[in-house]
Amino acid sequence: MPMGDDWIRTLDLRPHPEGGFFREIYRAEDRIVQAGLPPRYPGDRVLSTSIYFLLLSGRVSRLHRLRSDEIWHFYDGSPVVIHVIGPDGAYDSITLGRDPAAGRVFQAVVRAGWWFGAEVAAPDSFGLVGCTIAPGFEFDDFELGRREDLLTSYPEHRDIIEKLT
Repeated sequence: MPMGDDWIRTLDLRPHPEGGFFREIYRAEDRIVQAGLPPRYPGDRVLSTSIYFLLLSGRVSRLHRLRSDEIWHFYDGSPVVIHVIGPDGAYDSITLGRDPAAGRVFQAVVRAGWWFGAEVAAPDSFGLVGCTIAPGFEFDDFELGRREDLLTSYPEHRDIIEKLT
């Protein structure tokens, strides 16, 4: 079975600003004009995009939020825990993986505007997932969380915020 470094080379993944490694694998040709989108979008968007995303144990996907819903798909490796903080401050975690009896899921949705980050559950491993976004991803729609701001807004989640920022 390939290990994390093997997948990084095989899939030609590059470092992502939030942490981990990624490569865009799909960007729709069709576009939605801004007038057909919710007001939170500052311009036109493609219909959908998708990426490969890989995390190594001991590293995290830092807390961030997007203007669009993001669907995570589990592919290979160890379970990946997605930590989510909703706009109302409610915390939840979702574990992607192959064992539904253990509460793991193959797909999960993180809603637009919710803070989230992720980590690999097992030491000395990796998690390979895919992420699909509609309307499609633009870096203008990506906001990396600032520790101080998040701690001010959600002091009850200090441990997660400090771990993922």
